[in-house]
Amino acid sequence: MVITTNGGLWRYLIGDTVQFTSLDPFRIKISGRTKHYINAFGEELMIDNVETALAKACHATNALVKDYTGAPVYMKEGESGSHEWLFEFSRVPDDMATFTQVFDDTLKAINSDYEAKRYNDMTLKRPLIHIARENLFYDWMAQRGKLGGQNKVPRLCNEREFIDPLLKLNAKG
Repeated sequence: MVITTNGGLWRYLIGDTVQFTSLDPFRIKISGRTKHYINAFGEELMIDNVETALAKACHATNALVKDYTGAPVYMKEGESGSHEWLFEFSRVPDDMATFTQVFDDTLKAINSDYEAKRYNDMTLKRPLIHIARENLFYDWMAQRGKLGGQNKVPRLCNEREFIDPLLKLNAKG
C-alpha cells in the first residue's frame, strides 16, 4: 500500500498488504507486511496463513502464543527442507504434537502451494517447532535497540537472519 496526496506530490510505501472487505463503500483490512513471508521452496507462505493456522492450533490445544518467528531450513545433501518456528507461549499447549499437527494441517488446507511442497515430505518436511523461554523476544528486541511501538518482532523471514540469533539466545537460557 502506498499513501500519497491527491496531488501526488509525495508518497510513502507503508509496506502493508491489504484486503478489501467492502467495495461500496471501500473498506480495507491490513492483512500483513510485504517483507514478512517465507517462499524458499515456492510455498508462498504469508502472515495471514500463519495467523489462521496458529489460531486453530491454539484453540485445539488450549494454548496462547505471545510471540513467534519462523524461517526456512534449507535443503542439504538429499534432505528435504522445512520451516523452523520459535514460539513463546503465554499458555503452553496441552499437547505439542497435536499443536504441530493442527498448525501444519491448517497451513496445508489454506495454502495449496504449501500443501504441494509438503506432499509426501518431498520438498518440505513437517515444521520444526521450538518453545521459547519467557521474555525471549523482549530480551532480543532490547539487545537490538528495537523496543517501542514502532518496532515489531519479525514474524516470517525468507532467510535465517532473525531465527538463528533467537535460537542461540534461547539456548543460553
